[in-house]
Order: sequence, then structure tokens, then C-alpha cells
Amino acid sequence: MELDFIIRLLVASILGAFIGLDREYRTKAAGFRTHFLVALGSALFMIISVHGFDYLPKDQMTLRMDPARIAAQVVTGIGFIGAGTILLNKNVIRGLTTAAGLWVTAAIGMACGVGMFALASVCTILVIICFEAFNGPLKKMREKQTQQPNNENETEEDIEE
Repeated sequence: MELDFIIRLLVASILGAFIGLDREYRTKAAGFRTHFLVALGSALFMIISVHGFDYLPKDQMTLRMDPARIAAQVVTGIGFIGAGTILLNKNVIRGLTTAAGLWVTAAIGMACGVGMFALASVCTILVIICFEAFNGPLKKMREKQTQQPNNENETEEDIEE
């Protein structure tokens, strides 16, 4: 059983690291170590949630176990971490994608924690596709938007400020 838990932690860490490498490459606030740790911690919390109380007697009717309770607290905790990455500066919101990346990395770690490796791997691939494949087209769209005035009263000089 212990080897199974170690494998779950390792897989979660590796998948979190893949996402973190992309964010590190793009010099984002939350990079390799942050995503690695979020995935690892989430997996560990799920393992503890599902298996950490196995030593308790099963026949006690007064004891009610719900593994989803710890999972819900992981989501809440990641929400606080994600909120710390979001900044508002001159009506421009920054860090929202980083916060969402941390959120999904936590979900990937949680999936690994319960042994859903295929689901976690597919999700990791989709996150990398989102960050990489959509980056170029979205950048081009943003460049086009900044080249065109938003309304008739704006000048090119207003847009540059």
C-alpha cells in the first residue's frame, strides 16, 4: 500500500512539474516549484483523506467518514493561493491564468491522489495545449486590438498610454 501512495505522489509531482515548467519558461509568478508543490500537496491530502483513517474501527456508527470534506478544503486553500496571484493595475487584470493554472494543478494532484492517473495525465496535456497552442493566436488577436482604436474619440496616442 505504501508503494502505491509513493507512486501517486511521484506522478502528481511530475505532472505538476510539467505545467510549472511552462509557466517558469514564460516567467509567470507561479512557476515550476509552485505547481510541483500544489500537485504534490493536493495528492497527499487526497491520500490522507481516503486512506489516512483506515486504522479507525469500521463498526462505530457514530463515526462518519467523508473523503470529500478534505478535498473541498484543498479547493478552498488553492482559491486563497490563486487570489494572491491576481493583480489589478490600471484597470488591467493580471494573474488570472496563473490562478486558474494553480487551481487545475490542484485538481490534477487530487486525481493522482486517488489513483486516477489517466484522467490526470489527459488533463495535464490539455493544460499544456491551452498554455502553448492558444498562446500564439491569442497574442496576435491582442496585437490587432491594440492597433485599432476602440471608439471614434480614441487616438493612437491614447491607446499607447
